[in-house]
Amino acid sequence: MTEKITIKVVDIIGSNLCIASEDGQKVFDKTVPLLKAGKHVVISFDGISILISLFLNAAIGQLYNEFLEEEIRAQLEVTGLASDDMEILQRVVENAKRYYANPKEYDKAWAAMEGDDEE
Repeated sequence: MTEKITIKVVDIIGSNLCIASEDGQKVFDKTVPLLKAGKHVVISFDGISILISLFLNAAIGQLYNEFLEEEIRAQLEVTGLASDDMEILQRVVENAKRYYANPKEYDKAWAAMEGDDEE
């Protein structure tokens, strides 16, 4: 069995507030090399009091641009989330899978909504 490496979010970001995308990026940057090395990674949210989707988009959503869903499911475990935070994570994952499956179309649609569709 592969050794589990635990990333304690509170230790990485130095806070119990998961609200900034920059802090989510720190977790992502710590996670990617471990997953690429084939490690089993546990991201622990123990001690976190506030968590928003912006943080999760950066910390976990981006993983779906780097790895196949099967790799993430096999190698990544998330612990310490309350049920409502788990629902936020599930939405982030579903949105990330949809986006990274066809980012150009999503970017094009977003630009059209913003009025930037002049090319």
